[in-house]
Amino acid sequence: MEVVTHFMNDTVEFYKWSLTIADKRVEKWPMMSSPSPTLAISCLYLLFLWAGPKYMQDRQPYTLRKTLIVYNFSMVVLNFYIAKELLLASSSAGYSYLCQPVNYSNDVNEVRIASALWWYYISKGVEFLDTVFFILRKKFNQVSFLHVYHHCTMFILWWIGIKWVPGGQSFFGATINSSIHVLMYGYYGLAALGPHIQKYLWWKKYLTIIQMIQFHVTIGHAGYSLYTGCPFPCWMQWALIGYAVTFIILFANFYYHAYRRKPAVQKGGKPVSNGTSLTNGHSNAEEVEENGKRQKKGRAKRE
Repeated sequence: MEVVTHFMNDTVEFYKWSLTIADKRVEKWPMMSSPSPTLAISCLYLLFLWAGPKYMQDRQPYTLRKTLIVYNFSMVVLNFYIAKELLLASSSAGYSYLCQPVNYSNDVNEVRIASALWWYYISKGVEFLDTVFFILRKKFNQVSFLHVYHHCTMFILWWIGIKWVPGGQSFFGATINSSIHVLMYGYYGLAALGPHIQKYLWWKKYLTIIQMIQFHVTIGHAGYSLYTGCPFPCWMQWALIGYAVTFIILFANFYYHAYRRKPAVQKGGKPVSNGTSLTNGHSNAEEVEENGKRQKKGRAKRE
């Protein structure tokens, strides 16, 4: 018990010390004064993962077609705004794409970058709705370990990023990821429009490939910074490398099961779907069409 007490005390003291080197510009921004709101929302998310399927077990799935259309295209707008702000502000500030330390000044471009990164962090909390929609639609098989790991860790880790390094090279990964999310949410917004659009959505597989390329670029970028001694916090660079490695492994496994492995065949020659999806939490176009059929048959709830 004494060991646990010492550990807790050391942790508290370390956190108090870390606050002395946190970015003073963001400490009064919404949700940034303490990790409690972020941790509380993450815990509620995990609680819903447990309680949601139990609640929906004996209920008909919701279709949520209109909700999904509005949600997906709203996320397109939000991610486009984030990418645009980061690109314009970093260009105006003369940022280097190879080595850029954090500037904690109140320069208008630096504050603009920090603000865009804060919105990026907020977007990761909004993305919890991906899972909520899956569960309400009873797509339980889509809530994989990769899906939950991605959503829960991104929200928490980017709180840390905004608290201590809301600028410098942090802009690089956020710009790439938000740009990819414009394409991704655009895809799922179009897929939610119905079967007449789905025939044009042949490029889903390439979104996964782009995501995997993103993680390799992240590792290369952070590794280069460490090799050249770039004055950006080393702990952040190593954290990015380790985090990207986990995603490469998980995405490679997903890609193999979704696109490379031959599906099992039932009697009668019908393939069995493996039930996988892109990690942002949306079902594929075929599932949207399936929902449309259910609605016509009267087996799914209206919005």
